[in-house]
Amino acid sequence: MSLASLMRAEAELLLPTYERNPVLLTRGRGLYLYDSRGRRYLDFLSGIGVNALGYRHPAIEKVLSQQAKKLIHVSNLFFHPYQAELAKRLTRMSALARVFFCNSGTEAWEGALKLARAYAHRQNRNGHKGKWRMLALDNSFHGRTFGSLATTGQRKYRTPFAPLLPGINFVAFNDCLDLQRQFNGSVCAICLETIQGEGGIRPVSREFLRIARQLTKKHDALLVIDEIQCGLGRTGRPFAYQHYGIRPDIVTVAKPLAGGLPLGAILTTNKVARCMQPGLHGSTFGGGPLSCAVALEFLQQTEKLLGHIRLMGEYFRAQLEELANKHGGQVRGMGLMLAWALDSPDLAKAVVRRLLARGILINRTNETALRFLPPYVIEKRHVDQVTEELDRALGELVRAPRSAKGARSRT
Repeated sequence: MSLASLMRAEAELLLPTYERNPVLLTRGRGLYLYDSRGRRYLDFLSGIGVNALGYRHPAIEKVLSQQAKKLIHVSNLFFHPYQAELAKRLTRMSALARVFFCNSGTEAWEGALKLARAYAHRQNRNGHKGKWRMLALDNSFHGRTFGSLATTGQRKYRTPFAPLLPGINFVAFNDCLDLQRQFNGSVCAICLETIQGEGGIRPVSREFLRIARQLTKKHDALLVIDEIQCGLGRTGRPFAYQHYGIRPDIVTVAKPLAGGLPLGAILTTNKVARCMQPGLHGSTFGGGPLSCAVALEFLQQTEKLLGHIRLMGEYFRAQLEELANKHGGQVRGMGLMLAWALDSPDLAKAVVRRLLARGILINRTNETALRFLPPYVIEKRHVDQVTEELDRALGELVRAPRSAKGARSRT
């Protein structure tokens, strides 16, 4: 099917939820994707952080092929060989104790909110009356299901679906005074991303996270951290919160966990896990043998790349800082989760389109931020290619209006 006929078919048959680029991708290898015409694209978005080892990674392909011949799915009414082993790996990496497997990031976040409320319910039964509120952060994004939307601090996502889950209040991002002002004994959880992804790649400050941890410990509330985009090696450590020297009560992960297959996970402490029992939560597809087998291999490969991720992240950030000094804007992020925030949405949109035309995939988030989530296996030459094209694109786009104005004045 041609791209034009595919676009017509989707326009007639699918819900209009995506603004797709007019590119028909057919295969990938390494850091590159190829379209239906055979054109190659350097991928610095990696499926919004999912394809963290690139495409057709030989170790992932081997496990995928072997396990697909054995067992793809079995219900959670029975055992299979990989869930416990994957949970052991994740708990060792995170310093947490228990895991629940699901299908996606937003499903993991929904489960985390249920855990927080279940923990509060147990406290309320034991005499702590009225503990049920949650604090989330302005500009945050946690997913598109109802609980996730209710804790997402961007009105454009919430408003069309109101009313949402009650008892959620939003704290100004990195505003320690506002956090302290809003926190009281009715709060059962503080919910945040270590690095806001859709919010423009904004790391939470050390002071804010320190105070959040202190408040939750003092009042026996939970610190619930969303690492769906920033976790599992993206910042050069297994989890981004490990840069801050704290341990949360609940963490959610997803995106790259199963190398492109749908898999999410909730990690928590034994104390919180005791609030759950059979029947209170579950998943039909979560933690199946195929996805868990692949996830084990993904984590093994990623562990070997953490030093490389830190080095490449430092190099990439330095290159972006040079561009920001030249063209303006602000560079944010950690490791290989970086953004260059420009001065206007139109300029950011134009840069994304110009790089696409030149065979480089990035995207724009929070209107003005160019987002970079490259595969962990990038090399300096790939960074150099992207930064050279960014420099070229910004130079052309900034000069173009002046040239056009000069041409009009001469006529």
